[in-house]
Amino acid sequence: MNMKWLEDWFEKIEPKGKWSWLGSTYEAFHTFAFTPKTVTKSGSHIRDAVDMKRSIIIVVIALMPALLFGMWNIGYQHYMSVGTLSTFSFPLFTCFWFGFLRMLPLIVVSYAVGLFIEFAFAQVRHHEVNEGFLATGLLIPMIVPVTTPLWQLALAVAFAVIIGKEVFGGSGMNFLNPALVARAVLFFAYPTHMSGDKVWIAADLWGSDAIAGATPMGDLAAGMRPSASALDMLIGTIPGSTCETSFIAIALGAILLLMTGIASWRIMLSVFLGGGAMGLLFNLLYTINFPLSTYLELTFYYHFLMGGFAFGAVFMATDPVTAAQTNTGKWIYGLLIGAFAVLLRVCNPAYPEGMMLSILFMNCMAPLIDHCVVARNIKMRERRAVK
Repeated sequence: MNMKWLEDWFEKIEPKGKWSWLGSTYEAFHTFAFTPKTVTKSGSHIRDAVDMKRSIIIVVIALMPALLFGMWNIGYQHYMSVGTLSTFSFPLFTCFWFGFLRMLPLIVVSYAVGLFIEFAFAQVRHHEVNEGFLATGLLIPMIVPVTTPLWQLALAVAFAVIIGKEVFGGSGMNFLNPALVARAVLFFAYPTHMSGDKVWIAADLWGSDAIAGATPMGDLAAGMRPSASALDMLIGTIPGSTCETSFIAIALGAILLLMTGIASWRIMLSVFLGGGAMGLLFNLLYTINFPLSTYLELTFYYHFLMGGFAFGAVFMATDPVTAAQTNTGKWIYGLLIGAFAVLLRVCNPAYPEGMMLSILFMNCMAPLIDHCVVARNIKMRERRAVK
């Protein structure tokens, strides 16, 4: 399709003269539609058609399976809870439509608040608009309960963008994952809306009323075996955060990220290895009757299927800005995320999820890991030089 007409239109409306202060806003929309015209003029560089915006778009596309399934599951959990699912002729569409209408306000509020702040900071600083929020704005509503009040979500998004990112200089300068910062704010400021059994299933299309429904992790925290089967958790037909329940949908997104090279396979794999190793250790402790919690008798791979473990490993831990940068550091970073997540789940029932805190903690440790790896490499080279 010939897009010359659109490019001509962009050139026609380019702000000049007294409107030049809108340059950041114009550039954001222009480079969203077309490849930027700016090129590197000095120093060694690699020519590549994939810029930051294109990378972020791939992340957004990778999120689509989890998002679409999450919308369907919101409706499925609702109709199963009220006992009216069988009365509809088209339960697939009916469930999806219910979930779509519940998710849409969350997504709109997240993007509206976050992009407003992003554009405002860009205009004041006379910088280009950061494209990172294209993914962050979608991630935040995907990792919260469907019943989260919109005003709370707006506050969390504002805090994540301003305190979690902009004060450090914007996208590429933050050391914490902004989406997880937003979730942490909600978790600690409004715990009754982020945990328990009465936040995961929407009671109706509008409002924050909910129907009681325990998640597998809620069952374990209460000292009971999970009521859902491994197959239910694999598919994702269980209560939980809006788009974190389906391991299969998340795996489809992971395949795309790995095929395109957007996400690090070292981090992704090492998170699961670290979680699996810690799970096996606790299974061993269970065989010797070590008194700790119901989690001990849980087969290690169940940790991958429950809560936000898989979602965090694929979409959060692999954030290239907040993760370790060296190849060796990525292995260490991922192993510790998986291990700490399972450790928190087993040893501290007050935080049955574990993944959020584990990733945020390792975000803080990533620079230190890279520093140690680089320092070790320098010492090894010095030794070889002496020899």
